Amino acid sequence: MTEDRARNRRTAALLISGGVLFLLFFASFLFGRMPVPFADVIRILAHRGWTAIGLDRVLPTPVTWTDAMEKAVIEVRLPRIVMAMLVGCSLSAAGAAFQGVFQNPMASPDILGASNGAAFGAALAILLGCSAKYITVFAFLGSILTVALVFLVAQRAPGQRTVNLILAGIMIGSLFSAGTSYLKLVADPTNQLPAITYWLLGSLSGTRLSAILPASIPMAAGLVPLLLLRWRLNLLTLGDSEARALGVNTDLLRAALILSATLVTAAAISVSGVIGWVGLVIPHLSRKLVGSDNRGLLPCSMLTGAAFLLLVDNVSRNLLATEIPIGILTAVIGAPFFIYLLLRKEKTL
Repeated sequence: MTEDRARNRRTAALLISGGVLFLLFFASFLFGRMPVPFADVIRILAHRGWTAIGLDRVLPTPVTWTDAMEKAVIEVRLPRIVMAMLVGCSLSAAGAAFQGVFQNPMASPDILGASNGAAFGAALAILLGCSAKYITVFAFLGSILTVALVFLVAQRAPGQRTVNLILAGIMIGSLFSAGTSYLKLVADPTNQLPAITYWLLGSLSGTRLSAILPASIPMAAGLVPLLLLRWRLNLLTLGDSEARALGVNTDLLRAALILSATLVTAAAISVSGVIGWVGLVIPHLSRKLVGSDNRGLLPCSMLTGAAFLLLVDNVSRNLLATEIPIGILTAVIGAPFFIYLLLRKEKTL
């Protein structure tokens, strides 16, 4: 494939992914227990937007909705929609980055044990009777602590550093997984154990507007470096010797990419619980759309991941009378879809 064709393909895929995400964003406001007409959704969002920037008197919006409708749109659906997009975007970008760094198509955001550490931190916070805010903080710190230990072990171990990271991730992750199992064993089976189990299944239930900013800051702090370094990520595919010959400090680049991907993973898992498959399946799907060039793969993974998790979250909260944990649905959808991607013949480019 020529460079022009590849560029056109990337552009088309990004436009389509962005368009689908845009449509899903507004369509998601229509799903819920309380019906809200689409026209009222737009008016409510416009009214809140104009009020926030002080233009409500210049651009008045006729009130055609009830207080209950406004509460459903602004306080219930909007924060959940935004959080689903942020988490999906973060996990997909982290998965694409890890697959590029480790040159392993099976790499996912939890390859270094971040999910295991977050699960242990959240379970410990629930066992201590902490509020939802501190459960998120404990999960985030547990995830960061796990990856820090993985780096420490991998740095001191002899041999190839990339392999050491993966092996240390498996080892440390198993230790924290065992710790989580012990906390579940000693937890109160009436209240604490169900809360731990539900958190481990992953859910965006109860997301509030006040949680968006604290979660988006570490996500942005990790996503921005990933986007800026995505073209350098291509150089790692050449091998360390060739990359160094081109003036790239491969150790520093690999460390920056891993730390950035870990940061967005920790931030995403801490607010949503353990949601699997997104960071594994979506980069593969994006690779089918734009190819392996990370200049297009990372942005496409971010857009597609945000759209995918938003769609799955809509299904999880509306399919049955009781909400289905989102981690269950991502596995049910992700596993067969991944098998389809594996079995499907590659088209000649």
